[in-house]
Amino acid sequence: MPDPLLIIVALLCGMASRAVGMPALIGYLAAGFVLHELNVDGGEMLETLSEMGITLLLFSIGLKLQIRDLLLPRIWGTTVVHMLITQLAVLGVLSLAQHLLPSLGLSITVNLIIAFAFSFSSTVFVIQIMQERGEMASRHANLAIGVLIIQDLAAVLFLAASTGKVPELSALWLLLLLPARRPILRLLSLAGHGELFTLAGFALAILGAQMFDSVGIKGDLGALLIGVLLAGEQKGKELARNLLYFKDLFLVGFFLSIGLSGWPSPSLMILAMILGGMALLKPLLYFPLFTRFHVAPRTALLASNSLANHSEFGLIVIAVAASQGWVGPEWSGAMSIAIAVSFVVSSPLNHLSHSLYRRHRLRLLRHESPMVRAQRPDTRDVRVLILGMGNIGTGAYEAIARSYGRQALGIDDNDRKLAQHMAMHRRVAAADASDPDFWHRIALDELELVMLALTNHQENMLVADLLREMGYEGRIAAVVRFDEEATALEAKGISAFNLYAQAGEGFAAHAARGLRERRQDGRGDEEAPEENT
Repeated sequence: MPDPLLIIVALLCGMASRAVGMPALIGYLAAGFVLHELNVDGGEMLETLSEMGITLLLFSIGLKLQIRDLLLPRIWGTTVVHMLITQLAVLGVLSLAQHLLPSLGLSITVNLIIAFAFSFSSTVFVIQIMQERGEMASRHANLAIGVLIIQDLAAVLFLAASTGKVPELSALWLLLLLPARRPILRLLSLAGHGELFTLAGFALAILGAQMFDSVGIKGDLGALLIGVLLAGEQKGKELARNLLYFKDLFLVGFFLSIGLSGWPSPSLMILAMILGGMALLKPLLYFPLFTRFHVAPRTALLASNSLANHSEFGLIVIAVAASQGWVGPEWSGAMSIAIAVSFVVSSPLNHLSHSLYRRHRLRLLRHESPMVRAQRPDTRDVRVLILGMGNIGTGAYEAIARSYGRQALGIDDNDRKLAQHMAMHRRVAAADASDPDFWHRIALDELELVMLALTNHQENMLVADLLREMGYEGRIAAVVRFDEEATALEAKGISAFNLYAQAGEGFAAHAARGLRERRQDGRGDEEAPEENT
């Protein structure tokens, strides 16, 4: 079967998987197994897509790498401890399996690699869950993604060492990449914002991989480090957005190739399903670790539940190990089944996360550390709340503060952004607008207006529903971008400001005001000579 037809099969299976509430990744793996049963093999195109997908995945991770954030103990400390304990638990299960089923042939080397592969959680799954709930900007999303990046870095180090080759002396020339950061950013600026800009991103990822591969270092590490050079820059963020869907598209080839490798043996399949179900145990360890590192209980619970799964990076680790002969090729199929099982059991848990916290809130708050308690924002005498202190929220705050002064409070999750606002003497606080604990500390009966400047429709809806559920009857205004978003919010009694449509009215008013001022200045110039004479 030609490779393009394989992609069509993957599309159909991915849509079927999404229709039942599962990530499309499950459908791609299933498509590979279905095609294997039909005795279909992949061609060169599939292999190229697979390699390109992994290269872009590593490049994208580098673009998001914020060293300052990853050095926080709550991120790297939790990740390292959790990975070690998870590996010990998986090693215990594998040792028991070898005792009960000697035919599995599990050596110490195999066990260590398998345990390492099962210590990751899925970036694809977490991002999909957060996007669907409109929580990508939330504290628990940032916490979970920070953990995932540390895990991904551990996998990258494994990939870099997997070739077993000693880097050549010419690898020292790669140090010249450090001063190349500014020229690369200049090149991206010249590329604009369209297809040329995206093509430049592809070129940088491929060039980084080829440069490192040519001096005896795993090419994927090169793609990662080129991304790190651009991390934190606006162009790096824009590039990450542009390449997001390309990366996911190319990874389809990788997931298809895993399924095409065939089914594991029945005994190995049973072991894979058991290991997949063990993903539900991950939050039981993540939660106490997060709270011990001074994370608020709600943030800890939501982040922990989102990480209750196994990762596509585990598949990459197994695939590389199989190519080196360290594990049998049947483990790729076993790992894909374990990932599928983990997604199936994790999805209901994530859908129930918010209701679980509301139901057990008082019990979970017992785990709140004194440091977290001391950092609660001062919410006294607040009459107007502005949620989201970006450009729109800041403008709204300045306008409202003229009338309400210090009774207006701006809320945001970005600590660096909040520090800038405080330097400008604005009253702001760090909080998660979707956190019911925050709203319990607000005197809702004294609150006159809540302004949702979040520009994320799902998050606006989530906060609005939470406010109404808690009995707030005051006015809510929200920023929207599309008519259907305005309709959905207005149906809930929320005033919607269409950023695009009404910004045009504001632009016209601004231009007309400037024209009137110019005419007035012109009349003044004409009248001035008469006064002088």
